[in-house]
Amino acid sequence: MTREISDIIMRKLAKHYGDVAPDLKYLDIYQLSVAVVLSAQTTDVQVNRVTPELFSRYPDFAALSAAKIRDVEKIVRSTGFYRNKAKNIVNLARRVTTDHGGKLPATRGKLMSLPGIGRKSANVILSVGFGIPALAVDTHIIRIAGRLGYTGSANPLTVEKAMVSFIPESMLTYAHLALIKHGRALCRARKPLCASCPVTGECCFDGKFS
Repeated sequence: MTREISDIIMRKLAKHYGDVAPDLKYLDIYQLSVAVVLSAQTTDVQVNRVTPELFSRYPDFAALSAAKIRDVEKIVRSTGFYRNKAKNIVNLARRVTTDHGGKLPATRGKLMSLPGIGRKSANVILSVGFGIPALAVDTHIIRIAGRLGYTGSANPLTVEKAMVSFIPESMLTYAHLALIKHGRALCRARKPLCASCPVTGECCFDGKFS
């Protein structure tokens, strides 16, 4: 990979997909942070099904911090691992309320100290919620990074560092959203739609076809 090739890839993805937005539905940083925690090991579609009721009953960190975990479990049950997720989001709300004056912190380290938030989730919240450049790496991005030649590693942190070294800071949030869309739409794990791919010319994938 070179910076020139990476720039070509980003330009082609931008031309193909245009503006992209997160699939998670949220109105503010509170809703985004809770939705991100709930999105672990499930689909954004499933999270979007439960959050309207959740946010209606608990509209902010203070309200959620006072919730009974068993009540929250009933709402988020369909997202999977619901006991752990309910405990995480309630405890997250409690920590934000007691330790941060009710405001979600805007640094990676402080976000990662909160229940249910790892590096990927922190990067999503930073980039999408606070507008702070960061690249959140999920399974789609790991797969695409390998196929496009950014890195052969499957380690999320290694992938993040490799891609950040080639993608301009100003493009990181867009790259995250566009690559996820690309992974879902065309660059699938099985039977990728290479003939329709806008970056097939830059792809190193052994199984590609055109």
